[in-house]
Amino acid sequence: MEHAFYETFFRHDHGRGLKAHSTHYCPGCGHGLITKYLSEAIGELGIQDDTVLISPVGCAVFLYYYLNVGNQLAAHGRAPVVALGQKTANPDSIVISYQGDGDLASIGLAEIVSSAQAGLPISVIFVNNTNYGMTGGQMAPTTLMGQKTATCPDGRSRFMGEPIKVAEMIAGLDGPVYVERVALFDHAQRMKAKKAIKKAIKNQVDKKGFSFVEVLSECPVQLKLAPVKASEWVKNNMVPVFPLGVKKDISDNAAEPWELNRPDYEVMPLLKEIGASQELPPRFAEAFPAHIDPEDIGVKFAGSGGDGAQTAALLLAKAAAQEGWDATHIPSYGPESRGGTSYADVHIAGEVLSPVVPKPHILAVFNAPSANKFAPSVLPGGIVIYDSTVIDALPETAEGVRAYGLPFTEIANGLGRLILKNMVCLGVLCAATGIFPKETFLEAMKRGLKPDPKIQEINREAFMAGMRAFEEKYGK
Repeated sequence: MEHAFYETFFRHDHGRGLKAHSTHYCPGCGHGLITKYLSEAIGELGIQDDTVLISPVGCAVFLYYYLNVGNQLAAHGRAPVVALGQKTANPDSIVISYQGDGDLASIGLAEIVSSAQAGLPISVIFVNNTNYGMTGGQMAPTTLMGQKTATCPDGRSRFMGEPIKVAEMIAGLDGPVYVERVALFDHAQRMKAKKAIKKAIKNQVDKKGFSFVEVLSECPVQLKLAPVKASEWVKNNMVPVFPLGVKKDISDNAAEPWELNRPDYEVMPLLKEIGASQELPPRFAEAFPAHIDPEDIGVKFAGSGGDGAQTAALLLAKAAAQEGWDATHIPSYGPESRGGTSYADVHIAGEVLSPVVPKPHILAVFNAPSANKFAPSVLPGGIVIYDSTVIDALPETAEGVRAYGLPFTEIANGLGRLILKNMVCLGVLCAATGIFPKETFLEAMKRGLKPDPKIQEINREAFMAGMRAFEEKYGK
């Protein structure tokens, strides 16, 4: 049997023993069968090397452990538009969005409707088990009338609205060429489900257009039923509300096959077209800062809202990009614009694989709560720089971590503007880590801050003050 599964699953126990061949799905869950049919369709169509699977937030979030294809995770509900991005960026790819009802029909309702109406040739597999299975069985848009869930313990009432019939809604749009609803409760239905999933993908291979398959799926855990009883529940309760069958199929009579032009990734012509500067920024670093890490460097900035951690992180990412390296900046804000927690992660590498930095090589902190939270996570041999104006001591850190305390706030106040403490911090970071030459940072500030000469000058002054303060206290 042709399929697209990995030979070994590393989800559990590092891929050893029986767990190397088992999924995380609960016994009797429909996701297992759907994943199997998806894998077989990809294998039988011979498209494994061309397939990109967009995984959801939900029970199937770990699909990338099982299917040996291109994989991308999407934010909650956003999988269809991520799929459109993948398809337009690489028209020859086969892009499949795999989503549950809480993901697709609730937070992602606008995305699925817009993507379906666009009609581009992608394939969507929609798993309907009438609840938020992964997060505790809350009511979903597809929860049946009278069905009890964690958030409607007395059953869904008229006040909560009727369940959404997603397949019918998608079929009513002009964009899709194929929409079908299938189930899994007996052998005949399973074979129809397998056939429908393969057809939805084959339509994309043939460039026919947007295809959508809704699968009524068992969720024994949240239904509190044994697997066999859960299948009977689907048949007796879901099917009358969500009738099975083809809702729309014009795939054999679709208009001209879709022909998407591969985008032109040449930057210079685009810059010329929009009137932007085509001048590349100067480079000052001789090589990647391998003294910190030979391949991938993680930096975290953290403090209170208003400390400037986000701006400092963004400037560091710009500095790395100027030097020709892949760099990402991902912010995380607290609930308040000023005074709440705020931190930012920066990755610098030849190719960044994830923007998140759970264990940084370098930590720059502006307040004690951030130091207490993040300092223990710094990698052994890493560096912590902190504002000694407000931080008296650090918590215990990993072996070999070097800590440098400088009074960011005091230095900034001495320059007449408290807001400059993030630039002071960048100067300290430059001197303490040697991640890039000072000229790299100054160029990033020139390009990344407001062009007002007075603003530029005061920020450069704060940066250099941070460097001098470090060198005076700790030496070069």
